[in-house]
Amino acid sequence: MAIFLRAKNGLLSPLKSLTNLQRFNSTLTEQARLYPGMGGSDSGSQRSSIIDMSRWKKINAGRVGVTRSMIPASLWVVLKTLRGKGFQVYLVGGCVRDLLLHRIPKDFDVVTTAKLKQVRKQFHLSEIVGRRFPICRVHIKSSLFEVSSFGTVAKHAKEKVRLYQMPSGCDEKDFICWRNSMHRDFTINSLFFDPFMNQICDYANGLADLRSLKLRTILPAHLSFQEDCARILRGLRIAGRLGLSISKETEIAMLKLSSSLMSLDKGRIIMELNYMLSYGAAESTICLLQRFNLLGIFLPFHAAYLNQQAAEIYQSSTMLMKLFFNLDMLVGCDRPCDCSLWVGLLAFHQALVTNPQDGFVVCVFASVLYHGKWKEGVKFARENAKLQVKFIPEISGISEFKSDKELAKEVSHLAALVRDSVGALIDRDILVHSMSKYPVSPCSGLVFVPKKTGNSVAQLFDVLLNDVESYKSGRENFMIDYFLLGKGNEDETRFVLGKVILETLGSGLTEGGTKVGREEPIAIEQKSDAKPSYSEKHQIEVWKDRKRKKEVALKDKFLEESKKHQKPDETSQLPEEELNMMRENMLEEKKHHLQGQAMNDDRYETVQEKCQDTGREHIKVINKMKHHLLHDYESKQSNVLSGVSNLSNNEKMKWEEKKDCHLLLQEVVKEKTEKLEKILVKGKCGQPSLSSLFRR
Repeated sequence: MAIFLRAKNGLLSPLKSLTNLQRFNSTLTEQARLYPGMGGSDSGSQRSSIIDMSRWKKINAGRVGVTRSMIPASLWVVLKTLRGKGFQVYLVGGCVRDLLLHRIPKDFDVVTTAKLKQVRKQFHLSEIVGRRFPICRVHIKSSLFEVSSFGTVAKHAKEKVRLYQMPSGCDEKDFICWRNSMHRDFTINSLFFDPFMNQICDYANGLADLRSLKLRTILPAHLSFQEDCARILRGLRIAGRLGLSISKETEIAMLKLSSSLMSLDKGRIIMELNYMLSYGAAESTICLLQRFNLLGIFLPFHAAYLNQQAAEIYQSSTMLMKLFFNLDMLVGCDRPCDCSLWVGLLAFHQALVTNPQDGFVVCVFASVLYHGKWKEGVKFARENAKLQVKFIPEISGISEFKSDKELAKEVSHLAALVRDSVGALIDRDILVHSMSKYPVSPCSGLVFVPKKTGNSVAQLFDVLLNDVESYKSGRENFMIDYFLLGKGNEDETRFVLGKVILETLGSGLTEGGTKVGREEPIAIEQKSDAKPSYSEKHQIEVWKDRKRKKEVALKDKFLEESKKHQKPDETSQLPEEELNMMRENMLEEKKHHLQGQAMNDDRYETVQEKCQDTGREHIKVINKMKHHLLHDYESKQSNVLSGVSNLSNNEKMKWEEKKDCHLLLQEVVKEKTEKLEKILVKGKCGQPSLSSLFRR
């Protein structure tokens, strides 16, 4: 029996290999039909000819605007370390694409000829992760870089690799890069950048597609998406972020294979959707998800809402799209948000669709989240509540007046509704029940948001449930801390959530286009009757306070340096004329500087007295130095007089002229010192203090 099983396995093994080989040959044949020069060949002796090296391009990176200075210093540590050990190393994928488009890359991917274990040995903080496609994560300071190996891809696709033979005359480095590029998703993601040679290497016509802003798969689209259906989401994300057109073949394959995403791991789904919605391209990618019938799979309630909005002709914009448009204005690849923010926006919108609310109550709700204080939030809402766009069905109307107690009760009720709506994103039964509002629309029943994330989002609104009138977060400024926002900090997430909702309602937090998070106020180009908004006033005050502190620090630094120069250097060998001129120049500069500072400060009188005291100290120092130098001069003169009698008549005349010059210099110094004292006395008596002007 054992012999029979062994013989059966021995017979089936080559049959399986033959089946796999035939399947790949058919794939290669179709690839050759769609991509001439990259497809397969029927004859094994001609397999090397399928590689058309004439299509390969290498261009100087500087010609397309890519420079080495675009690479972060921490990444150079990784690149130089691996290159120093003799390994080839390249930047590859989306980072090269973004550098060519002069955009900030979301991350930097590195590929090297080193094995992953060799990479891990080179860096102290590194780890190998992943089973199907293992990579090495390298931590350098606060940055994280993913390093893959050419050998890993070759091992993963060993059957395919055997079909490719390196053509004669082909450089081995180019062949390795080409083979790696054939296993990537899209042509624009198959570009390599050698930072040491400063070259961009293109083996799949990616530069041409990038120039024409076209999204195209390297393999035939349906084969590429069958191999990894997550590429559909990745392609829509790239197209939405960069504004790319999708090739006809790719578009057909996406529509045909969209249902395959139901089998995707939930962790992969939340990761891909977070890349879509947290990096500044949420509005465009939601539109693409709806266009390719994918939004109904992941967010069936919101997909049904958009379908109804499209069917019923309203003269207003869709509130859901407006919310994510305003979110896109605040986040980006260099400053993403945590997924709790967009999950909170989805829950907030679903609560309004299910239970429409008064516009003024919604404004107070958002204003309290934004200000972090109940009283300030209500005050702002009363002064600025103006619903510029009437959203249907989310807003039922807008009341003219409500008492604080009524507002507190209704805001708490709205917070409870939003909190309950989170359940539809994490629980299948709640999702199915919520779809009763749209009985005709299909419901996939798929929930992908982890319960831990859902609980974190629900906690964002707990502060408004009980005793909302005493709510106070202690926020001191109106600038976004993007580090805390990316980490999912609750206070920062509430602040941005309120900001987005207020902007959507049209309450004019940033009427002049000012973006929260700037370090300096931006000039607001508006009509003469326009007034800066509430948050702009706070930002301007914060900026002025920082500027005032900087000026005080510079002033103190100047005083310290000037005091150092006031001390006479007894070892100095400078002549008397240079010493006196230096002291006079310092005194004049000090006087003008302190007077200029006093005119710009409301403590003019105090600063002026400092100027007087400093002036007297300078005069004392000058007199002391003059007395000291004159004493030295007289002592030297007495020594010289003893030898004058031995000089000739010409030498005596020269000595007398030199003596007259020194006497003249002493008179000039004395005259200037008296003149300075008169100026100081006149300034003290003749100029009134700033406080005395207000007493008159």
